[in-house]
Amino acid sequence: MARRGYGFAAAGLAGTVAIAAVLIATTASVRAAAPAPATPAAVADPAGPYPRFESLRSDKVNMRSGPGGQYPIEWVLTRKDMPVEILLSVDHWRRIRDWQGTLGWVQEKMVWSRREVMITGNIRALHQSPDPASPLVARAEPGVIGKLVECRDAWCKIEAGDYSGWVRRGDVFGVTQSETVP
Repeated sequence: MARRGYGFAAAGLAGTVAIAAVLIATTASVRAAAPAPATPAAVADPAGPYPRFESLRSDKVNMRSGPGGQYPIEWVLTRKDMPVEILLSVDHWRRIRDWQGTLGWVQEKMVWSRREVMITGNIRALHQSPDPASPLVARAEPGVIGKLVECRDAWCKIEAGDYSGWVRRGDVFGVTQSETVP
């Protein structure tokens, strides 16, 4: 299953200018018909509480129906740095939810604690400060992934490409509404 490409544009005096770099998200569906073995017991995860956000470590991550190599691959995630929500740990496996709500299991080595966020919904304005009246730095299209720098109340500062700016917390996937980000 192919997903649409993504990019962002700089805000300038004469309007917006398109950025040449376009990020592409493709998620391939690979369905297999194998019986699901019994699920191992969940274990405490030293990395922290649930749910929490991490990002994909690779541009090819197999999402399985259960926590183990014997479970069928249901999706292949092909977007390095894409944020995912970690819901549970079982042995060396993490149950995740992606930005579209798809649930599955990935090996723990395929995710890392590096914080990234993804622009969701419509084209979003990145502001110079956490204030809707502040000057625009850029406009980000849905799917743009940026490094999460900090969050203050309803705003989060992100870095995407050569741009750094503030976006409303509710306009990104990869951070909860109540979490504190340094």
